[in-house]
Amino acid sequence: MRHAGVLVFALSAVIMCAQSAWANDRLTNVSYDVSRELFEDLNAVFIAKWMTDTGRKVEIAQSHGSSSQQARAILNGQAADVVTFNQETDIDTLVDAALIAADWRKKFPDGASPYYSFPTFLVRAGNPKDIRDWSDLARNDVIPVFPNPKSSGNGRYTYLAAYAFGLGQSGGNLQKTQDFVRKILSSVPNFDAGGRAATQSFTERGIGDVLVTFEAEAGAITEKYANQRFVRVTPSFSLLAAFPVAVVTANAERNGSTDIAIAYLAWLYSPEAQEILARNHYRVRDAKIAAKYAKDFPPLRLVTVDQVFGGWDKIRMSHLANGGILDQLLVDK
Repeated sequence: MRHAGVLVFALSAVIMCAQSAWANDRLTNVSYDVSRELFEDLNAVFIAKWMTDTGRKVEIAQSHGSSSQQARAILNGQAADVVTFNQETDIDTLVDAALIAADWRKKFPDGASPYYSFPTFLVRAGNPKDIRDWSDLARNDVIPVFPNPKSSGNGRYTYLAAYAFGLGQSGGNLQKTQDFVRKILSSVPNFDAGGRAATQSFTERGIGDVLVTFEAEAGAITEKYANQRFVRVTPSFSLLAAFPVAVVTANAERNGSTDIAIAYLAWLYSPEAQEILARNHYRVRDAKIAAKYAKDFPPLRLVTVDQVFGGWDKIRMSHLANGGILDQLLVDK
């Protein structure tokens, strides 16, 4: 009997150890299309930090795709403890479905946007078409490449930045602005669904004269395709693209991952994470890190959606709604 008791104790110890091993923390981050390499870098450091701080392993699953398609996938049941999107409207879609708290912008600093970027240009070696600013994208001899504004946050920011530029150049004349943007949209040979597909069209398939994409993606491309000697061209003006983050409250509570989800997103504001973000060509909120990398980020005039369009709610109603301004300007496509 004594041996039986010892055996039961030993088996209990094994089971407890196994349960401890099985009880590793898990987190699913659903993100935008061109953030794969960024989160590979970030996650490796966070995993090590979590082990040091808590003594627990964490497994982080990543999902990447065009921002709006990712939001729809979550609505259809895709697991997500956190979202790290490039478009506020896609988070608001999940708010409308009661998956994310309505006050998500107040949960973290800077409107829950730990880093940001903006649409910029990447041209071929030597800039043979002498492309300098948004006005050049409407020239008859220029073929621009960017993803579909209907499905991609990247493409949507490009559309809105071009529209904002047109408003400024025309003194607010809506007809001239829309004619300008319609010309740019009609010159895109094919709209890819997401930013990474547009990158591949430009870099690997040789389509187009200029890729319009986030500054961070342009920086990554020049490194990855160094042999092609692409040239980054910063326009005089662009639209600030906040990269919002949020806990998918409904899923995190069900998965028991709320604490680690909050810790993960809060960590993105740390000097450690901000350094990684800056190295990956994102503009960061930490003033010291931003100053350290200032030479890598050319100055330009950045405006916000609030300043130009009155906020995302107005954009959703006037530009992005079915039959809205964007649909009207895409009619020829």
